[in-house]
Amino acid sequence: MRKRISRIAPVQLGKVAAVVYGVLSIPIMAIMAIAALFGPHANSTVSLVMIVVFPIIYIVFGFIFMALGALIYNLAAKWVGGIEFVTEEVSEA
Repeated sequence: MRKRISRIAPVQLGKVAAVVYGVLSIPIMAIMAIAALFGPHANSTVSLVMIVVFPIIYIVFGFIFMALGALIYNLAAKWVGGIEFVTEEVSEA
């Protein structure tokens, strides 16, 4: 069965992306903060700021850029049609 995505809700996509980016940024920033503690210019204050501020930045920019991406997709889908994909019925075993 062929289906087409004709519109993406920008705010909803932005919220989902913000959660995903926020969750993904925490371990990444923790690793970077630990590395900063042992670097040549070790500073625990900088490490703490990284752990707190960077995930917030990821969340905000993830929301903004994914919402903008959805708006752009919606415009493109009006002009050339949405993304087509094929689905199939799967029976549960």
